[in-house]
Amino acid sequence: MTEHYEVIVIGGGAAGLSAALVLGRARRRTLVVDAGEPRNAPAAHMQGFLSRDGMAPAEFLAVGREEIARYGVELVRGRAVDLTRDDDGRGFTVTLAGGRAVRARRLVVATGLEDELPAVPGVAERFGRDVLHCPYCHGWEVRDQPFGVLATTPMSVHQALMVSQWSKDVTLFLHEVPETALCDDDLRRLAAAGVQVVPGEVESLVLTDDRLTGIRLTDGTTHARSVLFTAPRPIPRTGLLEQLGADLDETPFGAYPRVDPTGLTSVPGVWAVGNAMGFSEQVINAASSGYRAGATINGDLLMTDLDAATPA
Repeated sequence: MTEHYEVIVIGGGAAGLSAALVLGRARRRTLVVDAGEPRNAPAAHMQGFLSRDGMAPAEFLAVGREEIARYGVELVRGRAVDLTRDDDGRGFTVTLAGGRAVRARRLVVATGLEDELPAVPGVAERFGRDVLHCPYCHGWEVRDQPFGVLATTPMSVHQALMVSQWSKDVTLFLHEVPETALCDDDLRRLAAAGVQVVPGEVESLVLTDDRLTGIRLTDGTTHARSVLFTAPRPIPRTGLLEQLGADLDETPFGAYPRVDPTGLTSVPGVWAVGNAMGFSEQVINAASSGYRAGATINGDLLMTDLDAATPA
């Protein structure tokens, strides 16, 4: 028999757990389906979350799971592989990878996104250690060290300019980006920030005693660096939303669902939160979006039931 819930949350990261916490405290029967693939898993610590600055991501999620359990929220380890709207339009069926089917009146999609890293040997292996992507997340911890920035698109100029706030020794490696792709404003700002621009393709990272010490180009030259920033290509996990026909908007960082300020998608009864609705949601923003969606869903269910119980 198919199990019935009021709300199913797909994704057990900061956004999904936050939504589940609000719903559990509102006495809503809620299920969290968690595939266990948080975007920030490679990072040793997370920063910028007031009262949780420096906390390990795994510890943060463990505490969150304990908190939702206090309010009767169920959590199952698994992957949602199929979403369908019920024929009467009043609910949804979620099918998990093992074949289990569960139903809910409302859905929260918190599936996040994947980071596709540049195909340079060593980059993926050291991501989250001395290969980084976000200065707000990691800049303070590596401040004043020699930075490299591995360009992935002409927009990497912006990343190089941003990280110059944390170090005055920054080198932008253009890699596969041609010099002609940089406009006059880019060159002017890079010069003003003191960022050195190095053309040529990066071949690999140079490691010494399991730490980054340099960047080697295909021409054989090596540049001493101890930190490398790069911008992964974000791949939104929108497959489940697309199954329901949710409208997506194209952005420079991929296609994301069109949502209102509460996270409600174009599909009635379905909310998207965290990185499932946008590229730039940090942990604290993701938690906020989950809270907002959870409170909105509770109110939506309440008014729906009261209207159904009130004679016309």
